[in-house]
Formats: sequence, structure tokens, C-alpha cells
Amino acid sequence: MAAELGLFRKYGLDVVLSRELGWASIRDKIIYGELEAAHALAAMPSAATIGFGSIPCECLAALVLNLHGNAITLSNDLWRRGVRDGSTLRQEIVRSRQSRPLTFGVVFSCSSHQFLLRGWLAAAGTDPDRDVRIVVVPPPQMVANLKAGHLDGFCVGEPWNSVAVQADAGWCVAVSAELDPGHPEKVLMVRREFADRHPQQHLALIAALLEACEFCQAADNRKQVAATLARPEYINVPVAVLRRGLEGPFDFGRAGVRALSDFIAFHGSQVNEPDAAKAGWVLRHLRESGLWPDTSALNAALGRRVFRSDLYEKAARLCGSMVSKTYEKQISEACAPVP
Repeated sequence: MAAELGLFRKYGLDVVLSRELGWASIRDKIIYGELEAAHALAAMPSAATIGFGSIPCECLAALVLNLHGNAITLSNDLWRRGVRDGSTLRQEIVRSRQSRPLTFGVVFSCSSHQFLLRGWLAAAGTDPDRDVRIVVVPPPQMVANLKAGHLDGFCVGEPWNSVAVQADAGWCVAVSAELDPGHPEKVLMVRREFADRHPQQHLALIAALLEACEFCQAADNRKQVAATLARPEYINVPVAVLRRGLEGPFDFGRAGVRALSDFIAFHGSQVNEPDAAKAGWVLRHLRESGLWPDTSALNAALGRRVFRSDLYEKAARLCGSMVSKTYEKQISEACAPVP
């Protein structure tokens, strides 16, 4: 939306958007300098800095792009077998212990999706390391794998849960806003070297995206956001499906339809600042997941190096964290319905 609304140009930036195949590709292209910045999973800058799944590369996040936005979707077969929640899933796992283990997809090994799924399973008494298999699947491939029976469920961001419901491939059992209220989801990820070498460009980039976050948060703008994202060069799914997560009500499929005012948050109090609480959330879940053996490295010092609230504050002052009245008119014109 920052590109569509001319916000990059407003701050003197020439930005080219690049649609990538998956999160590992995004991480690697940041590390090797093929991308200057990326819309990234909240844990990715910390993981890259310590070398989790890659060579170590000092990265940072000076802007949180959104909170929440994920859901856990299960197969229709599990519904037919009586699964309705985490507890009944645990009962089914015990009943079918002699058959193949259930397999669940997440979008990246070091992601909120991994943390949320593991926490949901564990809360009902399921050991995520012993009782099920958790595999990494790119988000756009989740629904096809669920429909083919390769997955029994997945945790993914929208719109892929809604795509599964629309295709009658599965149903949603839980959303992340209710599983872990306030959890950071996506951040702006850059190499520390880029931030140090181009401080003004980095701050301008944060400021432009912060204004875009504010635009996306406004309920009156969500239809335009959905219409933009539906285009082939972006997510390329039907507008009606995108609107379920952006505007609601959210369709859980067999589990019903509910209005969720906080399904996803792009802007507002405590949303965008990469503060100590959000850094702590990432580091705590990395420790508890057991994915990284050296837990001593997952400390407050790492959090301060990666989650840079000082840079966020400078950028917020640059844009005032508010869209000016003059620019509101330009945005309104830019977002007029296309004939």
C-alpha cells in the first residue's frame, strides 16, 4: 500500500517491490544483499543474527508491521472423526496412535506459526515433538496439501485459511488474536550494514511504511486494501476471500462465522513499536520451542540489538505518525474506485 499510495515517493525513495517464493528465500536474499529490506516474520531478524538455519548475519527490525493475522486450520477428515478443538484432537491422536502420525504445516521453522501451533497443541496435552509431525510448507501450497491429504492441518496467515474454507478443504479451529493476544507477526527486516550505511533511507522507509500501516488500519480503507492485494502481482486471490480477514466477519467454516474486531492490527497503541515486550516474546518462544540449542544466546542483549525502538522513534518523529490533511486528499484520490 505504501507503493500504491505514493508514500515511498513522498519520502524521496525509489522502491521496487519483489514477490518472493517463500520465507527462506526472503531471508537468504536479505543476508546476501539481493534485497535491501523485507516484510518478514517477527522472529526472522533474530534468527538470522544468530545464524539459525543460515550463516550469521546481523539484522534488525525498527518497525512492526502488524500483530495477529494467523489461524489454525484442520482437515475435514479430522472433523468427521469428531475433532472440534485441541482436547478432542488429543483424544483422536491417542485413538489413532498405531496409524500414521498426524502432520501439520507451518510456513517457516522459526515463525509465530510454529510457536502458536506448538502452544495450542501443548495446551491440550499434545507433545508437538513426539505426538505429531510439523513440517515447513510455503503458504500458497498449504491448501493443496491439505486437500490432497498430505497435511492434517496447518497454521498460516490469511488469506490461506479463508482459501481453505472457500474451497471446502478444511475449517478453522483457532485464530492467533485469541491464542496469543498482542503477539508480533510481521516486521520490517534489514541488514544492520544497510541501516548503518544508509540511515536516512532506512528512516524514510520506516516512516513511509508507518503511514501505510495507519492507512491499512482504518476500517474505511480495508475494501481498498483487499482490492489491491487481490491483483495478480500481489496475492492473486478473490477479493471476497481477502475481506474475511481484513474486514470480517471471519468464516471458520464448519465451526461457524464470528465477528473478530482484532483479527489483524496494522496500527494503533503499542502495535508498531519494536519494543522490549515484542523482543521478549520472540526470544521466549525461541527458547521454549527448543529449536535453538544455545539458549544463552537468546538474551536481552540480542533483543536490544535486533528490535530497535530508538530507530522507530526517530522515524515516527519524521512522519509525526499521522497522515497530514494535505496528504489525506492525495490518498483519497489515489484510492478512488477503479472504473
